[in-house]
Amino acid sequence: MPDNNTFDAIVVGSGISGGWAAKELTEKGLKVLLLERGKNIEHIKDYKNTTKEIWDFPHRNGRTQQEINDYPHLKRDYPLRESMADDNWSPWASDKDNPYTEIKRYDWFRGYILGGRSLLWGRQSYRFNKWDFEANAKEGIGVDWPVRYDDIAPWYSYAEKFAGIQGTKEGLEVLPDGEFLPGMEMNVVEKDVAAKIKDHYKGKRHMFIGRSANITEPKPEQNRVNCQYRNRCWYGCPFGAYFSSNSATLPVAMKTGNLTIEADKIATQVLYDKDKKRATGVEALDTNTNKTYTYNAKIVFLCASTFNSTWILMNSATNIWPDGLGSSSGELGHNVMDHHLKVGAGGVVEGYEDKYTFGRRPTGIYIPRFRNIYDDKRDYLRGFGYQGGASRGRGVEIAEHTLGAELKEALSEPGKWYMSIGGFGEILPDHSNKISLDKNKKDKWGLPVLAFDVELKENELKMRKDMANDAAEMLEAAGVKDVKARDTGYAHGMGIHEMGTARMGRDPKTSVLNGFNQVWDAPNVFVTDGAFMASSSCVNPSLTYMAFTARAADHAVSELKKGNL
Repeated sequence: MPDNNTFDAIVVGSGISGGWAAKELTEKGLKVLLLERGKNIEHIKDYKNTTKEIWDFPHRNGRTQQEINDYPHLKRDYPLRESMADDNWSPWASDKDNPYTEIKRYDWFRGYILGGRSLLWGRQSYRFNKWDFEANAKEGIGVDWPVRYDDIAPWYSYAEKFAGIQGTKEGLEVLPDGEFLPGMEMNVVEKDVAAKIKDHYKGKRHMFIGRSANITEPKPEQNRVNCQYRNRCWYGCPFGAYFSSNSATLPVAMKTGNLTIEADKIATQVLYDKDKKRATGVEALDTNTNKTYTYNAKIVFLCASTFNSTWILMNSATNIWPDGLGSSSGELGHNVMDHHLKVGAGGVVEGYEDKYTFGRRPTGIYIPRFRNIYDDKRDYLRGFGYQGGASRGRGVEIAEHTLGAELKEALSEPGKWYMSIGGFGEILPDHSNKISLDKNKKDKWGLPVLAFDVELKENELKMRKDMANDAAEMLEAAGVKDVKARDTGYAHGMGIHEMGTARMGRDPKTSVLNGFNQVWDAPNVFVTDGAFMASSSCVNPSLTYMAFTARAADHAVSELKKGNL
């Protein structure tokens, strides 16, 4: 740490976007400080549960009453489990230490550790298509993206080559191909279902292996070994087989000698010089001592995760803008998006009794969007894709096999094949879906918390009907039996794909950021996590964060060299 706490750049947050920002900036020669509010996690050494089996946990990886009490928000969905909340490995943020206000329900699942949710993500990696960047302008929704697909395509390729994305080339406009490592295989049932869907819908619907950031070939230059089909990615991978900040970007950044990491530091505000109209650095609070530190830099990258980056902006330059740095457009905190899910269908696949699955494949199948494409027009805008897969159940399907030796023997035999798919639907940006500072409620460190006022609108509710019905129709067309459509109910945030609140655009009067992720009101401040998104598409967004972050870092260094920042 320099004596005067001065760096060329400060990166706030160490997740997918923060790791990429640190890598790109250090490789270009900048001295970079990375601030992480959570504890330090050392790659491999701190993956305490990575080799444990379910029976190694006292409650078989269930959730205890104490954990339910400690995590009132996390308990609402699948992330809360014994292995994710114990003392050895507790990547999720404490709900008690980090409360928030729900004007309307919002399920906010946060990973406050070095590496953030790059250690926890589902690794599904897809490009936006050309229509995703054009739809807002054509439909009069939100604001026009200030970029088009051709602007981002080279950066998608750049990110894919480094991160390592397995997949298959399909030649589809709706889901552009990328730079893929050899794709994982669908199992025999999935292959047959895919062929039947393609035939039934005359090649207008497609199903193939889900593209994921699990490397299928070694990357020795990154000290990463190919996927071992353990499917224990959430516990941290000792092989580095899936992309995370800890396994990939941060080691590269550290190797340059240009990176300083400070964990347990909450960035509380961006420091701003109103005369120069530039940021001068970041103020941060030590989570252990409550001591405040000031760090100086020429550029600042906010990558603290969508809502936390916006919280930092809201808490900054309030003596100039009451609603915070970047609020002059009136859009800061607005246009919250996610992907709505918990809707689809499933059923039984007859036959294939001499077939089984191999290993624990860490990805499923993907069916890309087909609604509102070309001449298909529905009573809602945009569309959805599906993820899912086929698997065999256990052999306990006879009522008499319920006790003792017969039960154990039945459990050792495979049962029927099942096929299930679940939809991921696009949520439109809407000004009324917003977050704001609740200054009357404080967190453990006396900082104001966020208040959520977000709900599904009519467009998404109409879409969900198709998401259920289309899923059932496709499975039935593929010969799946006893198909049941489902909609188990979605609450905002359940997709864990939060986006918006500091959107990019073409006009400082209607957007927070310009086309290179720069805050209009402070061009040496960049926001490259999900906060910048102007729309959400229906595909997982993390690959898009990687591409935009690398592009923004390249632009930042170029502008720095020109003396513009």
